[in-house]
Amino acid sequence: MKDTFRVGGQQLTLLQNGARFFPQLCADIDAAQHSVHLETYIFAADETGRLVSQALQRAAARHLTVRLLLDGFGSASLPQRWIDDMRQAGVEVLWFRRERKFFRLRRYRLRRLHRKLAVIDGEIAYVGGINIINDIPDGEDIEIPRLDFAVRVHGRLAREVQDAMQELWFSIRWAMLKKRISHWRANMRSPRKIPGDTPVALLFRDNLRHRHDIEYAYMDAIRGARREIVLAHAYFLPGFAMRRELQQAVLRGVRVVLLLQGRVEYRLQHYATLALYDQLLRAGIEIYEYRASYLHAKAAVVDGEWATIGSSNFDPFSLLLAREANLVVRDEPFARDLRKLLLRAAKSDAWRVERAHRSPFVSLLAHLSYGVIRMLVYLLVRQPH
Repeated sequence: MKDTFRVGGQQLTLLQNGARFFPQLCADIDAAQHSVHLETYIFAADETGRLVSQALQRAAARHLTVRLLLDGFGSASLPQRWIDDMRQAGVEVLWFRRERKFFRLRRYRLRRLHRKLAVIDGEIAYVGGINIINDIPDGEDIEIPRLDFAVRVHGRLAREVQDAMQELWFSIRWAMLKKRISHWRANMRSPRKIPGDTPVALLFRDNLRHRHDIEYAYMDAIRGARREIVLAHAYFLPGFAMRRELQQAVLRGVRVVLLLQGRVEYRLQHYATLALYDQLLRAGIEIYEYRASYLHAKAAVVDGEWATIGSSNFDPFSLLLAREANLVVRDEPFARDLRKLLLRAAKSDAWRVERAHRSPFVSLLAHLSYGVIRMLVYLLVRQPH
């Protein structure tokens, strides 16, 4: 299967799982000449984390600009000595909302950096959903890696990734120094409407003017679908508008396939999703639960022509609280290969859900979980931004 594509003047390489992603990332870091920027939600103190940390330190030892931005919640367990070692080697490390004390339910405190981005020399970028963590979950009887994807971008779009990462980096640094950031807010990019002829586009979700860019891109693609929609999401709890568009697509004769998490990783989100199964199945939507390992992918393909890979799930916590980044690609060969990977996983490593009826206990738990999440969403949207 081909995995490198020329799209819109960019060279895109589709990378499945850490076995492909981490060696390539570290090789690019080792070949860097000027700068390395890395953002991640989870940076684990395991073999993979050490591999990437050592690559960053080697780059810093060559007097390159090396910057690492970590989420304060997702990477909270990273030992301080790891941070100290990297800083001592010359790696600049910043935290996004590192909470050291108990806090009340405040929306601005719950916001997370969920993007997984890297850029090397402003020429090579990585966009996807892969955290810096071992591919195979520790302490579990699983020998198959999490299903996840990233895209290596070689071309002008890497500069756009770098600009966005630098913008966030300096805004955090200024905030830490209690500097005013009014001029940064004034120069925020306007909301993005992707032209229909743009082959490769980078979309972000922030908490200001780009809160809905990724969501709108999904909705536009679904509304325009003619033959098939394939969605793969670790956490899938869409609102009414998204469910309605999927149902309308089925009524137009479009095949809709959902590849969802089959193993219980986060109970509240897992069981809340089960509450939607009956409605989705009755609408004619195919549901497959990935069971070979944990599903961590956030990917979609529409009509074998439009594709997206990134960090954004379709659940309220991602849509309301998390900074995300997705790559949207309009290219048949790229979309076709991603579609093959997703449908192969659905056929070989997942169970098709034929009916939503489960035990009364699971049904009750599902609806209670859904109710809890809806209540949390209600409380969050009432909080100040």
